[in-house]
Amino acid sequence: MKVAIIGAKGQLGSDLMIAGNKRRGVEVVPFGRPQLDVLKPETISANLAGKGFDAIINTSAYHQVDLCEDEIAQSFAVNAEAVARLADFCSKEDITLAHCSTDYVFSGLKRKTPYSEEDAVEPLSVYGASKVAGEQLLRYRLKKHVIVRSTGLYGKAGSREKGMNFPRIMLKLARAGKPLKVVADQTCTATPTARLAEVFLDILEKNIYGTFHATCQGETSWYSLAKAIFEIKGIKADISPVTSADYGAKAIRPLYSVLGNARLQKEGLDNLPYWLPALEEFLEGE
Repeated sequence: MKVAIIGAKGQLGSDLMIAGNKRRGVEVVPFGRPQLDVLKPETISANLAGKGFDAIINTSAYHQVDLCEDEIAQSFAVNAEAVARLADFCSKEDITLAHCSTDYVFSGLKRKTPYSEEDAVEPLSVYGASKVAGEQLLRYRLKKHVIVRSTGLYGKAGSREKGMNFPRIMLKLARAGKPLKVVADQTCTATPTARLAEVFLDILEKNIYGTFHATCQGETSWYSLAKAIFEIKGIKADISPVTSADYGAKAIRPLYSVLGNARLQKEGLDNLPYWLPALEEFLEGE
């Protein structure tokens, strides 16, 4: 199986390259900007057409959530229009397109019961709305599609836009003696991108399509996650909880966005661990 990775230097893309290179029978080929710019159709065809790809994994996204509130056109250009463009290309070339989506497609009002793949979407932010649009366009334009929603992602490479991942940001600030105020009323499931990368490849190897949720097991708030990081590393941090309202972010986040991996379980692919052991594994050497 020959797979193109769009956004190969990003947080998820980097782990997809690592996971793919370890798998027998899988060839992963990296693409990043400016070599392949999803906003420029000519670069898509020039790099991907007629190259024997069986699948494309699209990790590109405009996900600076607060900035999206002001940059609406850019958000929809990257998160929706570019996805439609890739879907049209894959339809013409008969290639599967796997696309990374988010818990932010949901309102978070469900509470206490993890969201299933069949639950209705109700985004609260421009970012969430643009990701919903991308999902819908992909479903409409390409039969051989895979949509994987996840939440609370962190990886060794860190986010290209944010510069670091949540655990490293927390450790850096705590080690510098900075007081930390962390949101305590947003509940999700912290998930390492190394684990998510394996899920993408598992789905593609099984030749199944549709929408999947893929997160670690259990749930945690960002505040509880930060406390766990410090406990694992033996760091005494000056940390206090705040509400989303007190934190004052521009974009509204869902207060409860835990996802249930029902489709993965049905297909026998839900090998994701509980979030705390996964975090402990990730923090080794940090």
